[in-house]
Amino acid sequence: MITFIIGLIILIVGAAVYGSFCERMMKPNTNAKTPAIKLRDGVDYVPMNKYKNCLIELLNIAGTGPVLGPIQGILFGPIAFITIPIGCVIGGAFHDYMSGMISIRNNGEQMPALVKRFLGGGVYKVYNVFVCFLMLLVGVVFIYTPGDLFVAQIIKGDVSTLTNEVVMVYAVILLYYLLATLLPIDKIIGRVYPIFGAILLLSAIGIFFGLFINGYPLTEVWESGIANVHPYGENFIPIFFITVACGITSGFHSTQATIIARSVTNEKHGRLIYYNTMIAEGFIAMSWAGAAMGAVNADLATNENLFKQAAVVVGIIAQNMLGNVGGMIAVLGVIVLAITSGDTALRSLRLMLADALHIDNKKRINVLILALTIFSIVAIVLYYAKTDKSGFALLWRYFSWANETIAVFAFAMIAVYMMKNNMPYLMAIIPGTFYMYMISTYILHAPIGFGLSYTMSYILAAVCAAAYAGSVVKFGKSLTSSRNLR
Repeated sequence: MITFIIGLIILIVGAAVYGSFCERMMKPNTNAKTPAIKLRDGVDYVPMNKYKNCLIELLNIAGTGPVLGPIQGILFGPIAFITIPIGCVIGGAFHDYMSGMISIRNNGEQMPALVKRFLGGGVYKVYNVFVCFLMLLVGVVFIYTPGDLFVAQIIKGDVSTLTNEVVMVYAVILLYYLLATLLPIDKIIGRVYPIFGAILLLSAIGIFFGLFINGYPLTEVWESGIANVHPYGENFIPIFFITVACGITSGFHSTQATIIARSVTNEKHGRLIYYNTMIAEGFIAMSWAGAAMGAVNADLATNENLFKQAAVVVGIIAQNMLGNVGGMIAVLGVIVLAITSGDTALRSLRLMLADALHIDNKKRINVLILALTIFSIVAIVLYYAKTDKSGFALLWRYFSWANETIAVFAFAMIAVYMMKNNMPYLMAIIPGTFYMYMISTYILHAPIGFGLSYTMSYILAAVCAAAYAGSVVKFGKSLTSSRNLR
């Protein structure tokens, strides 16, 4: 338990110190009119108080990633209790805060528009296709996983095939997503999220305290060492950082931060809404990682369960820790995490496509046609993922890799902004280069990529990472000297 507690201290103290530094660096202007006020339209630009924005941001970014990811990631051993908080503090929370704040200072522009503004039209075209593809995958994944969890854990149904129960649950989630995509942000999301948030908080707090109350045995880092201990031989680099994305750094978060940028009423609220909220997600990831390790050490689950049936492990942990009623609340909390990320992912996709295609969001018929087109594609991909034997496995791998790839673009955009404003841009270059190395190694080695040996993948990935860092610095400096960037 000592390693776990050390990790929590790193998370809390690191957030206080690094978060404060980021805020001082950005110098929030409390007198500036934010996009929510000066561009208020009653649909997407809607002023909301900081606590509601904070809650919506947390529910937007915390899908099943900070639960299912850490459950699988803890197979690498207790080193996860150290890498999760460090990465969250200097990578994920910084990434989310800067993305949100830069959007606030640029009229609530979404990520594609920010990439175009700071990285140029060429990069924008690549990014725009890529991020829209990711949002589509997020929408599908966060119908599939909460839907199956609800059927399997709540109504005890069969999720191995496309049964009537599964279809019905998927349809209900799809309908909610459609309403959340079409209606003003304060009409659906702003009203139901407080209820969802209460379930989420009860779930996370219950799992955390359950670790101590039930005396789950946790392995210490000095007992396992820092060598690769994965029971199925997976390499720590890059697999751990691809698997545990949402608890450390997730490119998806930048797209959600820019949505909330259109509801923030004061720049000073940025640290609470963005930075501290990501720290809360890190806490959720730590809690579930500890619970998963404890469940295996207490013979409640096996390594095979963690590796192949992470969703099943959620139910095992929840019921053992919290009993039938508390366990159901915990499972509902995980379901809520997924649903409240899927809805805003598809809302983001609608906004991004509207911006790219110059569709007027004030005309409701335009919004409806675009939304129905998106949801038709989602339904087709969802059907394939559920009916094909390897459909979801393939979907999840592409989703995970694409998620981190988006973060690489975001870090590059942040670096250019920091160069223009005479900030220490290495804060963005270092994590961006790190993740460029991770995604390059993964796609070069993975069967869904080029299938190269790890040795060759590591070498080529190092070249890609170095080229990324050099290109961002060189290109960024040339852009900042010739363009009017804010």
